[in-house]
Amino acid sequence: MARTGYVYILASSRYGTLYTGVTSNLAGRMWQHRNHLVEGFTSTYEVSKLVWYEVHEEIYQAITREKQIKAWKRTWKINMVHAFNPQWRDLFDEIAG
Repeated sequence: MARTGYVYILASSRYGTLYTGVTSNLAGRMWQHRNHLVEGFTSTYEVSKLVWYEVHEEIYQAITREKQIKAWKRTWKINMVHAFNPQWRDLFDEIAG
């Protein structure tokens, strides 16, 4: 059975610190980030605003895409977020509903 995968980008604020991650449960993972249950980078730098995400039919596709995006220059990531979410709104409520 295929497992859906999600690649996501969190930001501390508009054009702030960025974090790229991958998960099979986007709403659950965002809840963990927002409640600082994930130790490390996102908790340390208070990066918990979901500003971009992409859905993949298979988790392995999402993992491949995450690695690709992590290798990108910061400017490319900012441009991708801005094209998807020009106001840099927190999309958590849209996916948690």
